[in-house]
Amino acid sequence: MKVINEILAFNSEFVARDGGAPFRTNQFPDKKLVVLTCMDTRLTELLPQAMAIRNGDVKLLKNAGAIVSHPFGSVMRSILVAVYELGAEEIAVVGHHGCGMAGLSCSRIIDKAKNRGVSTKVFDTLSHSGIDLRAWLAGFDTPETGVRQSVHTIRNHPLLPPDLPVHGMMIDPDTGKLELLMDGYAEDSK
Repeated sequence: MKVINEILAFNSEFVARDGGAPFRTNQFPDKKLVVLTCMDTRLTELLPQAMAIRNGDVKLLKNAGAIVSHPFGSVMRSILVAVYELGAEEIAVVGHHGCGMAGLSCSRIIDKAKNRGVSTKVFDTLSHSGIDLRAWLAGFDTPETGVRQSVHTIRNHPLLPPDLPVHGMMIDPDTGKLELLMDGYAEDSK
């Protein structure tokens, strides 16, 4: 059985027993916080537990490395919507130790894409269109550097209120220990 079929079969039973009842909430984050974190599977349950957040408490955004790679990309748009439409009053970027985006090999990803059937012509077309895949796929030297870069991009966005606290944090994926890298409340960190 394919994974999606297993999911849909389980979901039918879940809905029939009203399994969603304990998770009902509205779209507004109770703690008025946006959390941008990595998509690493180790954080799926660990991060909410380590931060004492429950369903409905925060707007949780995930991507590879908790990276804001473009100030006018989809991550930043989601943050702006959370602030202006959903009442978020703080932002936390949470990276993690041992992140796979540290030292990511762009060449390896491109080679794997080619091995999976993406033609060389596609890569040539992208290159001739001015798209630098290596820059777009690049990660960061260290997870801490990635968090600092994302915080800097968010904090300096021209559409965000200048007094909005933007924090930078790291989590240990083995223990759940959180470390504050950049305090969004501190004047000298802005």
